[in-house]
Order: sequence, then C-alpha cells, then structure tokens
Amino acid sequence: MAKKYTIGVDYGTESGRAVLVSLDDGREVADHVTPYRHGVIDQKLPESGVELGYEWALQHPQDYIEVLGNSIPEVLRGSKVDASDVIGIGIDFTACTMLPIDEQGDPLSNNLSIKDNPHSWVKLWKHHAAQDEATKLNEIAEQRGEDFLPRYGGKISSEWMIAKIWQILNEAPEIYDKTDQFVEATDWVISKLTNNLVRNSCTAGYKAIWHKRESYPSKEFFRSLDPRLENLADTKLRGDVVSLGTNAGGLTAEMAKLTGLIEGTAVAVGNVDAHAAVPAMGVAEPGKLVMAMGTSICHMLLGKEEKHVEGMCGVVEDGIIPGFYGYEAGQSAVGDIFAWYVDESVPNYVKKAADDEGVNVHQWLEEKAANFKPGETGLLALDWWNGNRSVLVDTDLSGLLLGMTLQTKPEEIYRALLESTAFGTRKIVDAFHENGVEVNELYACGGLPQKNKLLMQIYADVTNRVIKIADSKQTPALGAAMFGAVAAGEDNGGYSSILAATRKMARIKDEVIKPIPENVAIYEKLYQEYSKLHTYFGRGENDVMKRLRALRTASK
Repeated sequence: MAKKYTIGVDYGTESGRAVLVSLDDGREVADHVTPYRHGVIDQKLPESGVELGYEWALQHPQDYIEVLGNSIPEVLRGSKVDASDVIGIGIDFTACTMLPIDEQGDPLSNNLSIKDNPHSWVKLWKHHAAQDEATKLNEIAEQRGEDFLPRYGGKISSEWMIAKIWQILNEAPEIYDKTDQFVEATDWVISKLTNNLVRNSCTAGYKAIWHKRESYPSKEFFRSLDPRLENLADTKLRGDVVSLGTNAGGLTAEMAKLTGLIEGTAVAVGNVDAHAAVPAMGVAEPGKLVMAMGTSICHMLLGKEEKHVEGMCGVVEDGIIPGFYGYEAGQSAVGDIFAWYVDESVPNYVKKAADDEGVNVHQWLEEKAANFKPGETGLLALDWWNGNRSVLVDTDLSGLLLGMTLQTKPEEIYRALLESTAFGTRKIVDAFHENGVEVNELYACGGLPQKNKLLMQIYADVTNRVIKIADSKQTPALGAAMFGAVAAGEDNGGYSSILAATRKMARIKDEVIKPIPENVAIYEKLYQEYSKLHTYFGRGENDVMKRLRALRTASK
C-alpha cells in the first residue's frame, strides 16, 4: 500500500509556505516558500498610490492564491509524490486578518469602482488603525457589564474583527454597505479551495467574540456601539461556525488544476498559525505553554475549564483542540523588534564586520551579546515597539530603552531587546499562573527558536522554566497538515481525531533548555525593575507614550 501524505499551507506575514508531510511520522518530505508579491501594504495602495495613515497594514488577496498555485505544485515536483497519495490539505493563517467580500465571495478590492478605497482591502493582523473603535467598544462593554469581556482579559484588541469592522463603518460606510460578509482570510482561502464558505471556531472565538454556547454578543450590544451594527451578527457575520478538523469540502476542479492535486481532495476548515502549532508539538494536556515565535509571539495553553485572566486574547472552547478550553495571549512584536534594530539602527561598522566574517548581522550581534552576563549591559527595555497585546491590550504604547551611555555598544542594545521580549513573556506566564491556569513548562516553535540559542536561554532564565523546542522547522504547517489528515478521516488513511494524529505525527527535539540558577537570580531583579516600568507607563500613571503618539498623528 502506497504511503499517504497531507499538505499544510502556512500563511505568514510576508510569505506563504506549503509543506508536504508523511502521515506515518509527521516528517516533512518537501516544502516551498512563495513571498507575497505585494508584501505588507503599509504606505500606499498598489497601482493607485493612495496613501495610508499611521498604523495601517493591508495585503493583496491574490497573493494568497498565488501561494497555492506556486508552492503546492513545487512540493509535489520536488518530492515526486503522486498527487493521488495526498489525501488532505489544511491551512493556517495570521489572525485577525480579515476582508470584506461581495455576494459572489470576491474581495471588494477586486471591484474596480472601489479598489482605490483602502477599506476594501485585506486588513492584516497588525493593522492597528482601529484603536479608537476598540477603546470605545471596551468602554461600552464594561459599562454594560457584558459577560463576554472577562473571557478576553477585560479588553478587546484593535487587531480583532469587530473593531476593524466598526472602523470600516465609521470611515467608509459605502464599503460597509457593499460588503456581503466580513471574513477571516483563512476562511476565505478555504472557500476558494472548496467553493464553500464556513467559519472556523478558532478565529471566530478568539477574534470575533463568538462563543460556542452563546454565539456572538447580543443585538442590543451591537446597537449600543452603533445602531447600524445592530444586525451585524445575523448578516455580515452569518454562517456556520465549525470545529477545527472539520472537512470543509472537496477540492474544486479549478483548484485541482491550479495546485496539481486531485479534485475532491479533503480540505480542512481554516486555522490560525500559532494555534495549529500546539498539536504539532505534541501538546495535548494542560500546563504546557506553547510559544509560536516569529515576528510576534502567540502564547497558548489548554485547560479543562474556563477561567478569566487579565489581558488574554481569549479563552475559547474547542479553540485549539476540540474537547479543551484554549487560552491565548501574545506579544505583538518580537522578531519585528530585532529586525527593526538591525535594519534601522545598527551602525555600518557592524554590518561590515558581519560581512567580513561571513555571517548575517543578527548572528554577529547574537555572538557578541552572548559574551555579556545578565545585568552586565546596564540596560533595560520595554518590548512595546508595536504596542502591547498582553496583558495591557493597548496598541498606543511604544518602546522604551533605558540606561544607555556614550559607551553603550550595539550588541548590548541587541541583548537588552532580546531580554525585553522575555520579560514580556514572563508577564504573561505570571498572569496565567496567578489566576489558576498552570504553566509548568514552555514549548517553542517558529523561526526564532531555531536560529537564536541565546534568546531561548534568556527565556528559560527569565521565566525559570524548562523549554522544549519543536523538531519541525515548519510547525504551524505541520499542524495544518495534521488537521488535513483529520478532515480526510480514518477510512481514507487519515486520522479520526487531532489527538490521534498528535500521537503519530507530533515531534519535539530531544534536547531541552534549562534555566541557569545564577542567571535566574539576576533576571529576577531585572524583572522587578521591568515590572515597575510596565506599571508606570502601561497603567496610566504616565501616559507620555499616548501623548507623543497623539502629537505625531495631529501633525500629519
């Protein structure tokens, strides 16, 4: 009997990746990356050149289809696996990445009459221009005593669906009126693959205030935001919400031709990138925090009951693995902070030295930064270069670096930035733990754990917890492929549940990263100083960051 495979497609911020996975052991047979042709659109629209405001981040929906047409045929060609042996496909996506579509399911940005309006385009997860709407939503929900608010740590983020929809209604009511449905990009891509639009429980629960037992917030709540939103849930958010691993349908003839797969191949409903990584690392029980580490970090835990934790992105029944409550928190910039520093602030002599040694700048800085002991740089930073997702849930906050002198070196700043993100994760770990949601060990996946050993040792030392690393370099894609195997079903060579798939396909490395006691002691002192700054600038005692942002916006 021929070996069977599934394909996972991981849609990131800058590119999409297809991974062909063996169902026997989860090994990746082939992978291929397709960079988005239009990248992140944050300055002006393609073609028209319409300028965007501060905190905008858009994408082109056709880039997502190009990933399917480029990367899936390439993994088939590279592996020489017959398409008939691929029994399923799953995808994962950044979220909340959303778009308005018309009655035919086409993005409004494809409509020539309105494509020059930025609100017709895909709003990427890190589109933060809906902060005003998020702030008002939170104020009204708190005043009304809405039951849903504690499930999201007391605040709904500007990154999430409802705030983005409300921004469209406020700033471009004509786009709102022309929208048949607002959908997550992951659900839209699935609709293109299967000609069937369904909403998945992960994005609906975490990003759109949907609850398995209570559905969306009431009409009265939406009317309290804006009378025009009263029927939002029944109209522009309508549709079935189904559990992860559900078969959304078979691959259409058109998509079979585009991808090289067989028509009718099982397609799992959409998923979120970080959440798909949890089963791919073999995590199927409480107490194990999974960190999907890349441009940002998503932190995920499983639980047997629903508890409320400050600043969480949400606790959702069946949100990560059916049968569990899934907790999510996050940091809205991690790798992005390191990249910003290298791209915008590193002096030329560092770049030249890295070139001379045949390494990239990140590697050069990491090597030099590793020579310092904790506390030796005399620096401390707040990790808010892209706002704070958890636990403060405030995109108006900004970065801070403290302690520089005329003797400060680039590698010292680099280390301080690494440490700041570890302190941010410690805040999240503490919030979980202090509210009765145990965090006993950490699991890490994504590009950063594979590339930066110093960073992972710092995380172990700051959190005083053992860290286990994913064996797969494409962990979200592996998870998506696993859900594809569940969608295909046991009778077709797949699996009956994601837990069954986890037992066979999940992989972590044998080595673990253990905290170093002497480092733990020093980082505890630094963390206490970080916590004071975190409170001072993040909880209203000094709103200088917000005032500076307001002055910047007013001067444009």
